Amino acid sequence: MYAFTSTSGSAIGQPGKGLVFTGGQFHTLDPALPKVEAIAVANGRIVGRGSSADLRGAFPGFERTDLGGRTALPGFTDAHIHLPSYGLSLRRVELRGARSLPEAVEKVRAAAQQVRRGEWLRGRGWDKNLWPEDRFPTREDLDPVSPALPVLLSSKDGHLLWVNSVALRLAGIVRTTPDPPGGEIVRDRRGEPTGVLKETANDLIWRVVPLEGPEQIEDGIRAAVNAMHRLGITGVHNFVGTASLEGAPAFRVFQRLNERGELSLRVWTTIPEGALEDAVATGLSTGFGDEWLRVGPVKIFADGTLGSQTAAMLEPFEGQPGNTGIAVHTREELTDLVRRAVGGGFWCAIHAIGDRANRWVLDAFEASLDATRALGGRHRIEHVQLIHPDDLPRLSRLKVTASMQPVHATVDREIADRYWGRRSRTAYAWRSLLRAGTALAFGSDAPVETPDVFAGLYAAVTRKRAEEPQVRSWYPDEALEIDEAVRAYTTGAAYAAGQEGVQGRLLEGYCADFIAVDRDLFAAAPEELLSTRVMMTVVGGTVVYSA
Repeated sequence: MYAFTSTSGSAIGQPGKGLVFTGGQFHTLDPALPKVEAIAVANGRIVGRGSSADLRGAFPGFERTDLGGRTALPGFTDAHIHLPSYGLSLRRVELRGARSLPEAVEKVRAAAQQVRRGEWLRGRGWDKNLWPEDRFPTREDLDPVSPALPVLLSSKDGHLLWVNSVALRLAGIVRTTPDPPGGEIVRDRRGEPTGVLKETANDLIWRVVPLEGPEQIEDGIRAAVNAMHRLGITGVHNFVGTASLEGAPAFRVFQRLNERGELSLRVWTTIPEGALEDAVATGLSTGFGDEWLRVGPVKIFADGTLGSQTAAMLEPFEGQPGNTGIAVHTREELTDLVRRAVGGGFWCAIHAIGDRANRWVLDAFEASLDATRALGGRHRIEHVQLIHPDDLPRLSRLKVTASMQPVHATVDREIADRYWGRRSRTAYAWRSLLRAGTALAFGSDAPVETPDVFAGLYAAVTRKRAEEPQVRSWYPDEALEIDEAVRAYTTGAAYAAGQEGVQGRLLEGYCADFIAVDRDLFAAAPEELLSTRVMMTVVGGTVVYSA
């Protein structure tokens, strides 16, 4: 028998004031009332939970929607996504599936025929670690297929650019151009730029690329929001990658959509570190906004990536003596950045891949611990891909959220073993972090990886790839149970944004954000996660997607 509860002072019995969703199997993630059959919604909030019969009687004027016995649960939040870039990537050259350098070049050749003179050919997703050539691409690979058009191709992790000679010329990058701090212009034996740029050197190209206009950004965001709804995602933590696209231009578009009442996804968006001083001077701080669009933390980069071998390491990459990666900031600079951010009212979200980067970030957080507590701040590390065993307990002790992306682990396992060797035992260490008391928030890093939450859940509980079910799990001791993984996409993501009192669970007074799916995730075999379908997505009590 289901217990019935309702919000005191709610619109009980007032006709036309809300909806009752009946005939479901709601997993509320509320320990006091873990499952109910129906939920009543008014003004975007949950006002009652209980049996279908009880809620029909208590809310006689409410419209009814029957879920037909479907399993329902809180809507997912993607805790790390580049939403505008993901939307725009749906219209660009996709190289993620290219399994060789010639295949990637052929995709560029085909796309070049559709680009008008004067425009840039844009694409993303290449990964030299998957290519049998096992080398970085060069401008000489691109020049024959695009001799007149500038070509800009972001790597899968977004930390490298592969460009042709036209793009280098437009950017003024020549043999004598110095490497910027925290970046590298890759050069051949003669010292000439090869067409690959790493980390902050990418800015030399981005500064000459025509900016996306507001209309293009809005189109990209709309496309991305529709995709999120189909995947059961009701909220995102939007991360700045390319400031010219995902910084102020995207924020202005989000604001316009919100003002028009057209933002049907809850957005918590980061501030690029380069905009910190201006944001503080303007009076912004983490938490500013409303329930649809809120200012989040300042986004800071501590290092590069595993795939590019630019992650900041305590010891060199396997087989690469002397290469300990690229630290974007010194330890002292990181400490000062965190201090200034906290002093200005901002939480911090710091990208850290390598064990040296993670250690330095934790050191920076510890140096501002008292000020952070006074602020009520909740810092987070984005990715936490490799952490030294000595540093693993520090996240919990410092109340730092581990913002991680499960699919990264299964996609990266070969290159992790290749470049980190036995150190991979504490790579993507979800179970160890959770056991130590660390809050987990899961996301996708799309468009780097798929935003499909069910693919993420499968990776989290199996440590396997979808196409290789018979392969032994990669470090299976770090796998999660399904309920733990689901919470990382719901309650954990809400906690990371300071919204655990209104999001992530299905309780009275909480935002009416939930999904209905075609099977019970908590009872299904792991393999069934991959074929799970979202049947309905509800945001603020409004059905935004129905299959």
